[in-house]
Amino acid sequence: MNIRSLTRGDGVVIGAAVLLFIASFLDNYSVDGAPDDYDLPNLWASGPVLMSVVLAGIFGAVLIVLARSLPQPRKVAGLELGTLGAAFAVFAAWSALGNIFDPSGGANNVGGGSSDGPSAGTGLILALIATLVMAAAAIATPLVPALQAALVPAPKPVAPQPYGAQPPGGYGYPGAQPQQPQPYGAQPQPGQPYGQQPPAPQGAPAPQPTAGEFSPFWFAVPVQRPLFAEDGSQNQIAELAPGTWYLAVEQRGAALVAQTQDGRRGVLQDTSGIQRG
Repeated sequence: MNIRSLTRGDGVVIGAAVLLFIASFLDNYSVDGAPDDYDLPNLWASGPVLMSVVLAGIFGAVLIVLARSLPQPRKVAGLELGTLGAAFAVFAAWSALGNIFDPSGGANNVGGGSSDGPSAGTGLILALIATLVMAAAAIATPLVPALQAALVPAPKPVAPQPYGAQPPGGYGYPGAQPQQPQPYGAQPQPGQPYGQQPPAPQGAPAPQPTAGEFSPFWFAVPVQRPLFAEDGSQNQIAELAPGTWYLAVEQRGAALVAQTQDGRRGVLQDTSGIQRG
């Protein structure tokens, strides 16, 4: 599971699920005029509320987060996990709304209170708020760019050293290059400052970079992007997720050959909006 692939919308879903779990331990309904020693039940004491609101909402949040964390999309009964989780969240919100109007399931005068019947308790009201927020985040995340941003920003990577480049200072760095022996009777040359390179010999041309040479670099994608096989086929071998740095090792026109953290290589065809490290 890739935690860095979670988005801000997933963070809202996780927060709503935590609120729903806390609300499940609070009162399902309240009764005006009930005796002080009357123990009001929580959401776990009502089978319909437990199954259709609490468990349905939590299951929906788990499926949404799991679908975002997996490297490959998974399906259940032909539906993707994210779509199935959003359906559970909407169902939980609808069920919570119905229980608000009838928190005791049609039973009146519960606990010896007033004949008007019980009203929705603190737990049921918080459960309605949590499921509504969860359903809204699940539906809006694919549509709102602000919710698609990475929940945990990726650390900025160190720029990779070009292939074949020598470390600064040569062998034994840090330190100066060894001095060439002086002819007999010649004046000694002043020593080089610590870490400074000796001057290049007279007449030696400075190395020039090759035109069009590609240097590997780190990059991150703004949204999920498919990574296709290097043979040019449309076989998807991985999915790049926002919030994770990947290494570009080759350029093919407008496309990039990218390497994932587990060593897989493929072609990223859509390079629009990528962030270079």
